[in-house]
Amino acid sequence: MKENYKSVSESETTITELMIPSYANFGGKIHGGIILSLMDKVAYACSAKHAENYCVTVSVNGVEFLNPIEVGELVHMNATIRHVGNSSLVVGIKVVSENLKTKVKKHTNTSYFTMVAKNDEGKPTQVPGLILETEQHVRFFIESIKRKKLIKYFREQLYKYSTETDVKNEIYLLEGERCEVKLGIYN
Repeated sequence: MKENYKSVSESETTITELMIPSYANFGGKIHGGIILSLMDKVAYACSAKHAENYCVTVSVNGVEFLNPIEVGELVHMNATIRHVGNSSLVVGIKVVSENLKTKVKKHTNTSYFTMVAKNDEGKPTQVPGLILETEQHVRFFIESIKRKKLIKYFREQLYKYSTETDVKNEIYLLEGERCEVKLGIYN
């Protein structure tokens, strides 16, 4: 039986939404939680189109807000499948805001959502393979493999640091930091 494959272009998804006053934070800019919610929606739509199944968010990587988004701007969320595993998919999302008066567009962030496809019983299910149609698609797939390795390494190191921290021998790391130790045993 030949494995099912789908092209990147078959599942590309763009969601555009007008930023309204109720989306604003106390500073008058669009609240980051609103943007994250929209990114989760477009990640679901893109991954479900590719998988032809329900998909759930497993992790979000690379959320860094580069530019603020203003009330009245359009926000475009462009999502593409960057990598597929057996039941997982990495969705790359580029977020661009557009000022309707000035026509100025700003790249506000790029993030990566890892999704897992679920069957009708709620169990992980195999997704179609990915047909890489352009050199950019090949680069995105390779970058995703590298990012996965870096994330695994980072998690291992973070676990190591959190379990092996020797406070008495590493208290010097606090020098020059904006903290004050009030425990006599460290002074």
